Amino acid sequence: MSPLLEKIYDLQNINTISKHEQIVHGIIGAIDAGILKVGDKLPSINEMVSDIGYARKTFVKAYTELKERGLVESKNLKGYYIISEETNVTLKVALILFAFHSFQEEFYNTFRKELGKRYHIDIFFHHNNLNLFKTIMDNISRKYGMYVIAPIQEETVPSMLKLIPPDRLLIIDRYLNMPKEYSYISQEFEEITYQKLVELTPQIGKYNRFVLFFKEDSDFPSEILSAFNRYIKDYNINGDVLENYEPNTIKKNTAYFSISDTHLWLVLKDARKMEYLIGSDIGILAHDDNIVKEIAFGGITTISTDFEIMAKKAAVFVKEGNAIKEITPTYLRQRNSL
Repeated sequence: MSPLLEKIYDLQNINTISKHEQIVHGIIGAIDAGILKVGDKLPSINEMVSDIGYARKTFVKAYTELKERGLVESKNLKGYYIISEETNVTLKVALILFAFHSFQEEFYNTFRKELGKRYHIDIFFHHNNLNLFKTIMDNISRKYGMYVIAPIQEETVPSMLKLIPPDRLLIIDRYLNMPKEYSYISQEFEEITYQKLVELTPQIGKYNRFVLFFKEDSDFPSEILSAFNRYIKDYNINGDVLENYEPNTIKKNTAYFSISDTHLWLVLKDARKMEYLIGSDIGILAHDDNIVKEIAFGGITTISTDFEIMAKKAAVFVKEGNAIKEITPTYLRQRNSL
């Protein structure tokens, strides 16, 4: 009898674990004992059925769980191979985000903390690049137990995501029109941004001009641009949209709305250099809150969802697998900058 089969047979008299758990724990035990190493091929399901006598579906379930833990990979027509010896992992999770912005760093840190050490997270960034997104999806296909993805809002993306079973995929951040069985925790951008701008009308109205920095080929939500244009039209605001901020071009009596932190810090740097008073000489409004915006220059006014709450709910989905369909609330945090 092979050492692997001995490990499995040793568990057969333990009544508290199921047959498929005997297979899983037996293989994990063989990895921990050095019997199986990375690159080793497991017996085929047919061989296991013949040697141990359990139903075929028992071995399919066991091998599937080992794949979800990131220990085993199936290669078409070649069988199942050991790809990791990290047996303490409960589940391997693929997390795909736009980029490592400060608010997505907050999401990741909270998500990581909530899942704990027994969940292995691999993080990928697509930078709103469709070709890169497709490459990532091709590379991670069938290698993870759970997928948490901030998608690109392009018409070809849903067909890529539908290749993942609904109980293993959570869509976060941007809403995507998917079949009803798929889960999401998303933001709503257009209506909520418009509403928050309306709330800020007394502050925005103090300035002669209201400028939004918005680059269309970036990962900025297009709905924010729509909300801005609608707002300045409805409320007769002297507004402009600029693709980028050029250093040393800030003007007094102007309020600036920045989605990108890069634009925000450049404006603030120039304001300090030119000794402009934030909240008086110029106004500042930013998208996506973080602790730096809370304290910099006496506080930056922001329109932002709560990424910590989003991350905590995403972690619950990964651990429990219960379907969720939720639009996260967006908050206006009024501070001294406007």
